[in-house]
Amino acid sequence: MNGNTADSTDEGLMEAYQRGESQAFDVLYARHSPRVYGYLRNRLHDRASADDVLQMVFLKFHAARHQYKSSLPFLPWLFTICRSVLIDQIRATGRVTETVAFDEERDSPLEARPAVDLVNLEALSPDQQRAIEMRYYQEKSFGEIAKALKISPAGIRQLVSRGVRRLSQILRPEGGRK
Repeated sequence: MNGNTADSTDEGLMEAYQRGESQAFDVLYARHSPRVYGYLRNRLHDRASADDVLQMVFLKFHAARHQYKSSLPFLPWLFTICRSVLIDQIRATGRVTETVAFDEERDSPLEARPAVDLVNLEALSPDQQRAIEMRYYQEKSFGEIAKALKISPAGIRQLVSRGVRRLSQILRPEGGRK
């Protein structure tokens, strides 16, 4: 890889990793594994489970590296994988924690469903994209999003709700319920 990999953007590192430059993975792992691990620990409440799921996340990350599109921000893509692996693990073990159950103010309604592929966010309005990214990938409260986007908290809730509904339609184009 040309230049110092530690100074490269995440998106640039992903492009390098897709070309087979393994040192790019090392930098991405060093940058983001602590945050992913913290996210998992907050949801699993068990160090051993969090350790196992962290490894599964980065195995899936490796397997899916060619699906990454450099036009998308890296971190939400990584956390989409993380949430997907977490949900799969919880389903496989039959274990449900209070943080995976839907809580309107704290948790994502998407956590009860398969994680949304970020390519689908392109079907949303720019405001919906920003609100959903801030809510579900950056884990900001509705109040924080409202302040950042200069929209009322009620308006943010509506924007997020409509975005989630739209994404659900994309994921289930037949419109039926499971």
